[in-house]
Amino acid sequence: MRTDLIERVLRGLYSAALYLLLPITLYHLIWRGFRQRAYFQRWDERYASYADPRTPAPLWLHAVSVGEVNLAAPLVARLRALRPDLQLVVTTITPTGSARARALWGDSVAHVYLPYDLPGAVGRFLDHFRPVLALIVETELWPNLLFACRDRNIPTQILNARLSARSLRGYRVLGPLIRRALASVGLVAAQSGDDARRFLELGARPASVQVTGNLKFDMAPVQTAAFELEFAAASGAKRPVWIAASTHEDEEQSVLEAHLALRRSHPDALLLWAPRHPERFRAVQQRIADTGLKVMTRSQQHWPSADTDVFVIDTLGELLAFYACAQIAFVGGSLQDIGGHNLLEPAATGTAILSGPHLHNFVDIARRLREAQAMRLVADAASLATALRELFDDAAARQALAMHAAHLLEGGRGALARTLTLIEPMLPPVASA
Repeated sequence: MRTDLIERVLRGLYSAALYLLLPITLYHLIWRGFRQRAYFQRWDERYASYADPRTPAPLWLHAVSVGEVNLAAPLVARLRALRPDLQLVVTTITPTGSARARALWGDSVAHVYLPYDLPGAVGRFLDHFRPVLALIVETELWPNLLFACRDRNIPTQILNARLSARSLRGYRVLGPLIRRALASVGLVAAQSGDDARRFLELGARPASVQVTGNLKFDMAPVQTAAFELEFAAASGAKRPVWIAASTHEDEEQSVLEAHLALRRSHPDALLLWAPRHPERFRAVQQRIADTGLKVMTRSQQHWPSADTDVFVIDTLGELLAFYACAQIAFVGGSLQDIGGHNLLEPAATGTAILSGPHLHNFVDIARRLREAQAMRLVADAASLATALRELFDDAAARQALAMHAAHLLEGGRGALARTLTLIEPMLPPVASA
């Protein structure tokens, strides 16, 4: 009884704080909307207000943004093949994640934004779709959402569960509440032993935590041969090409300085540049133009020409194909203290990998890549330029990095099969004819 009272008090205080902060959610949507117009749209979904009738979807999968949607794609494919009778609803938080979900699955999979963690909104969402199983990708610990699933007897599983030391410290601000919410989760399928340990420390039940490996190793094979041929025909087949992928604002100057330095020794070098956030597309294009370099974009010119200096990839869903067009990839979010982004995507395309030192979101993968001599770390613009120059001048070293990364990727597969083994018993029985 005392435990129930403590939980009610904690949930009440948390929910009251969220309702008091409700005007800030509107401000946030407006502020983001000025940077990315899609944030001005579909506000009703953010508060779980739906115009259409109830849409039962027995399977619900939540993937925050583009990276998580891409990660979940092979899992979704296997689930749909295993149980084509079950309707699936996918939720995201960002418009880019939404766009990627729609590009992958169209109308065959229901998609809405996950509502804010307000008791009323969460309840309306669950009542609308009435899922019988909740699958959450990586790390999304929203207390009211987890409690609402528990109270409605909806089993919840956290897949490819990841919890960095920094995230653990952040969640501890709501420690007693998070501990009770996490105890309601039926499965925490952790990426690594370190992730499992942190989830246990945060409050997960020991019986619910299993180490299944990282689903990123099980990405679908990439077929890019035709794309690469078109790219080479337009841009020039013999040019040194590198890609700066998923970069953030504070890294942009370093990327630009590194390319300018590289061109002093390799004047025909081409930079493919994919900023992490769409609101940076135009700013990056202008920053390049201000240096006097010739810049073209995917949306306007489609392909770089033979005299293009920098090509901005201002579209979504094509990063893997452009990785395959480059000999070297710098993966952003790592020169500044973001924590890095997916290092295995360039590994899947045979592209040598460079990264900055800030990789706390991918500690296990980064460690394994370094131990396998499959990645080089750089600290700033100067060391990035030096690494690019050395690798372009040494094809054997460049190919060794790519080969070691490809072997590591292949050897790490298996998390998808292990995860499906844990999900399958929780699926509802097949309806009889």
